[in-house]
Amino acid sequence: MARLLLPIDDSPTPISRSSIGFVDRLAAHRDRVAIIDEHGRPWTFTDLDREVDAMATRLGPRRLTLIRMRNDVDSVIAELGALRAGHAVVLAAPGGPSERIADVHDPDVVVDGRNIHEIRSATTHELHPDLALLLSTSGSTGSPKLVRLSHRNLDANAAAIAEYLELAPTDRAITTLPLHYCFGLSVLHSHLAAGAGLAMTSASVVDPCFWDTVDSTRPTVLPAVPHTVELLDRVDFLHRRLPHLRAVIQAGGRLDPATVRRYGRAGAEDGWDLFVMYGQTEATARMAYLPPALAIDRSDAVGVAVPGGSFRIEPLRDRPDGCGEVVYSGPNVMMGYAETAGDLARGHDHAFLRTGDIGRIAEDGLLEIVGRHSDFVKLFGLRVDLGQVRSHVVNSGVDAVVDGDDDGVTVAVRDGSDPVSVASDVAKTFALPRAAVAAANVSDIPLLSSGKPDRAALRAQVRSPIDAAAETDVRSVIAAAIGVGAIGDADTFVSLGGDSLSYIEVSIALEGALGHLPDHWHLRTIAELEATNGVDATAIPRVESNVVLRAVAIVLIVGNHAGAFLVPGGAHVLFAAAGFNFGRFRAGPSAQWRSIARIAVPSMLWIGGAAAFRDDFDLAHGLLVHGLVDGTGRWMYWFIEALVVVLVALAALLSVPAVRSLEQRAPFGFACGVLALTSLTRFDVVSIGPAHHSVYRPQEIAWLFALGWAMARAGSAPRLALLSLVAGVGVSGYFGDLTRETIVLGGLVLLAWVPRIAIPRPLHRVVGTVASASLFIYLSHVQVFPEFDEAWIAVIASVGFGVALWRVSTPLLTAAERLVSQMQLSRR
Repeated sequence: MARLLLPIDDSPTPISRSSIGFVDRLAAHRDRVAIIDEHGRPWTFTDLDREVDAMATRLGPRRLTLIRMRNDVDSVIAELGALRAGHAVVLAAPGGPSERIADVHDPDVVVDGRNIHEIRSATTHELHPDLALLLSTSGSTGSPKLVRLSHRNLDANAAAIAEYLELAPTDRAITTLPLHYCFGLSVLHSHLAAGAGLAMTSASVVDPCFWDTVDSTRPTVLPAVPHTVELLDRVDFLHRRLPHLRAVIQAGGRLDPATVRRYGRAGAEDGWDLFVMYGQTEATARMAYLPPALAIDRSDAVGVAVPGGSFRIEPLRDRPDGCGEVVYSGPNVMMGYAETAGDLARGHDHAFLRTGDIGRIAEDGLLEIVGRHSDFVKLFGLRVDLGQVRSHVVNSGVDAVVDGDDDGVTVAVRDGSDPVSVASDVAKTFALPRAAVAAANVSDIPLLSSGKPDRAALRAQVRSPIDAAAETDVRSVIAAAIGVGAIGDADTFVSLGGDSLSYIEVSIALEGALGHLPDHWHLRTIAELEATNGVDATAIPRVESNVVLRAVAIVLIVGNHAGAFLVPGGAHVLFAAAGFNFGRFRAGPSAQWRSIARIAVPSMLWIGGAAAFRDDFDLAHGLLVHGLVDGTGRWMYWFIEALVVVLVALAALLSVPAVRSLEQRAPFGFACGVLALTSLTRFDVVSIGPAHHSVYRPQEIAWLFALGWAMARAGSAPRLALLSLVAGVGVSGYFGDLTRETIVLGGLVLLAWVPRIAIPRPLHRVVGTVASASLFIYLSHVQVFPEFDEAWIAVIASVGFGVALWRVSTPLLTAAERLVSQMQLSRR
């Protein structure tokens, strides 16, 4: 593959139009596809060049222009058009960050998509002729301290990246990162410079929509920061078949060596390269990269300087080990900083860049980073200046010690101020995830022998308290239900490990806090959920139908067993609803096994305990395999057993890479295939186990689970209509009881066609609580209802005891799960 090194214009002379090579040469690539936009529409380089030129004309003479940058084609046209027009361009995230930057630097023009807001027709600023772009030093944290980049910086950076990645016109990257972030922007610039393309999306890598975009656009380059890699692991990325993928490029923070080796080996096996990269906004983006061939043997190094750059190590007195501060030189080193609008006139303040990192150059010539010398931390790939955080807290009138590391910012409050308010204020001011800021009241600051604060001990002290009543916001609700720590803006309920067991509790709590939850909320980012309108006290909550079905079904089950009424079929509706939720929460194998354990472990513990006092239970009951070997399969816990058996079978099947790849490519077709196979036992075409028909054995009711799964994956009315017909055929005559068949079919139709049901507000939380506790109600009701003579009292007592058991058991099981995870991590 040809290696590219694009020409750079070194001229510092004033310009009225762009002197950035890759911006001016868009038309040279003609009819190649430059961008596939967020709607799936392809834009050729000719299309893009025409729109960029039109935007440049609309923007007029050189001014200071702020662009609210999103991951869409309109933002790309605005940025390239402003650069082509010779403007000094400020990129910022939409919302609060852009407003804080605007307050300090006073732009002449603000561009949001295709909308241009002209504050003044001629600039009032003195703009240095070389100044092309200004980026926040903290990525998307909206710091008013900006990095000043020249036309030469942008060209040099794009050319260097295109060269060492060996980008070609056949390449295409997908936008996994924000374009206002220097790494995301460098992906855009370097690919356009090489005549390569981009696929635009704002979806997270854990969102099925992201992988739909991957399937339709076939990107060859996948950018990632360490947090992206964590999310990729959650969706079992390394087992996906992506024959079009050529490179995974990682920057934005240190990736631990074990992960580098793991991804390096996977890439070598699957035919793609892993590029681990090192950079800073002050170097436009990239300073070093690790050649893919060294990813396994030198996973602890950051690599060699990018083309045109070089490193030297400046000795430090307190480092006798030969390490020193890493100093970088190259044509991509920034002009300098802009902390006020007056700095926009400054020229080139830096001939080289002191990175603030401690490192050494090893004997093989590779740069190794061993620590951090400056007062910055990296959170979710973003650099945060702790000095600015300290100044803000002090200026807010709070007496506190501010510190931090790559796990988050800590604020030790010393004057009795409310730590929750302080942490929320810091997170909001610096546009950080709320969970990335920890605050606590601290009476005594731990000190070192030198008399200086013991920063490590102080961080641990601040992070140790857990205030369960601190907040009821989106992040705290999800964190409490799932048992996770830091939650980022780009996280989703599914990406954080949420499943059907925690889904109901979270949805009810969030709807109570927010007033309304959008459709598919579990796939929406935390930032999107936080932007949801507040509670409307007059509105009747609309609860998802599968939540209502779960609550009603468990009450029907208990009532039938206790003799309060005879309304059969609730358990079979619940079984189909379990399949529906399986279809919505499909994740990687590890997440599937974790969800199975959350059902099987408490069930085995409870049933095993009950077996000690009952003669009619044996080992098969305790192991949840009674229905596989018994002729009838009918016993009080048949539902739990059938659910676990089906889930285990599917998890094992989907652990096979080829099978999992097939399911990912055709999710609806795959679910229908499973439905077809399981229907063979429904219609007695195939018999598994004892030759006796039963509607309680897992092998004979698996078709109901598959039917619910297919309904969740249908995605269109014609498909749902077909599945409703299948449901009617499957249920008809299946139970030999018209009442049961009517109830089951009605539940299936409701599940398919009615997404939400209006519930009076007083019953809202009751329904959610009963649905969330349904597993524990089912487990315990067998022991509770026989103790009461009055049937209705038995039902109420069984439900109440199950809810109490759920509330007591959930935190214990979550703690046990964390302990197991920590033990596994320690062994690794």
